[in-house]
Amino acid sequence: MRLIPFITAILVTAGLYLAVFEREKLLAFAKGNAAQAQEATASDMPDETVEAVAQATESAVGVVALKSVARQIDSAVVLRGQTRAIRQVEVRAETSAVVVSEPKRKGAFVEAGDLLCQLDTGTRDAVLAEMNARKLEAESRVPEAEARLEEAKARLLEAEINNNAAQKLSEGGYASETRRVATEAAVSSAEAGIESAKSGLEATKAGIEAATAAVAAAEREIARLSITAPFRGLLESDTAEIGSLMQPGTLCATVIQLNPIKLVGFVPETEVNRVTVGSPAGARLATGLEVRGRVTFLSRSADPTTRTFEVEITVPNDELLIRDGQTATIGIASDGTLAHLLPQSSLTLNNDGQLGVRVVGADNIVQFHPVGLIKDQSDGVWVSGLAERADVIVVGQEFVTQGVRVAPTYEEAAQ
Repeated sequence: MRLIPFITAILVTAGLYLAVFEREKLLAFAKGNAAQAQEATASDMPDETVEAVAQATESAVGVVALKSVARQIDSAVVLRGQTRAIRQVEVRAETSAVVVSEPKRKGAFVEAGDLLCQLDTGTRDAVLAEMNARKLEAESRVPEAEARLEEAKARLLEAEINNNAAQKLSEGGYASETRRVATEAAVSSAEAGIESAKSGLEATKAGIEAATAAVAAAEREIARLSITAPFRGLLESDTAEIGSLMQPGTLCATVIQLNPIKLVGFVPETEVNRVTVGSPAGARLATGLEVRGRVTFLSRSADPTTRTFEVEITVPNDELLIRDGQTATIGIASDGTLAHLLPQSSLTLNNDGQLGVRVVGADNIVQFHPVGLIKDQSDGVWVSGLAERADVIVVGQEFVTQGVRVAPTYEEAAQ
């Protein structure tokens, strides 16, 4: 029973010895058998055919090569991001008052201008009425001030006439110097009266403006009692409950706009130049929903921590199927590039560990070309780095190296 394992061990040892220490003789023996087989086959062939077959057998390795032609494809910048509402506002009170309106519940749809919280007016209506009364009182003083100004102008005219007469009489010796001086003083007094009347009229107009400003302030205070929706959207929270005391800054409601909606991602600095505002983009949400839109914003400043640039894509959301904060895989279209569609099995590594393919070059000599991966799909991978036309070895590429002569069999690439 132990004889068979012993014989097996001897045969394995002999095989290893021949493969390691007598490799050249073993190969020579194999070539001798191949030559005998070739001689047996060549006996039935013409001399020219035998010579061609012999040369091909000695110098060429059979491979299958794909005649590939580069095609223009769209390459995309792929990001991870999330959805974000186009607008979201916390509507807060601007004055102090008690809520007197029934609350609206979160999830309700509101139009721009819809009432969210109505506050109690209190004494604000009375204050407004008082301000209006003061404004009317100030306006009523305008005719009186204007009449005083006209009276002052008439007195000045009278004083100037008297002054002119007194000066002529004084020059002819018919009036005393005292009368002339008195008429001049009357002129000066009349001029001062005009300035005083003008000042009174300006003060009256200033009173009107102050009363008008007070009325506007009272009206603005009353307008603050009606807190309305700033835009069309959804309530993200309940509005303030009836009876609640609102203070300046107290939250009334949160309104969110989801149509359209934004997709926000961050582009690495190595690919930021491939993204432009207006480029078409698409995304797949975690729910499987696919959406399309365009780039509407690209940050000019990088995040100091991640060295990435924020990008926003605006997409329609008419049916409100997209929610705020959902994760998404975003693809942004960039300039197209020439690439070859090759089987994944055609990719190989050279001695330096560089990814590439082996192609059939001039005189059927194998050449290695490094390639770059653009994207993969079910029927192969798109690669760059090759000439527009290339004969890529797809079968047997692992058994040849650069500089080896091959006997290729060609196949056309599927369009």
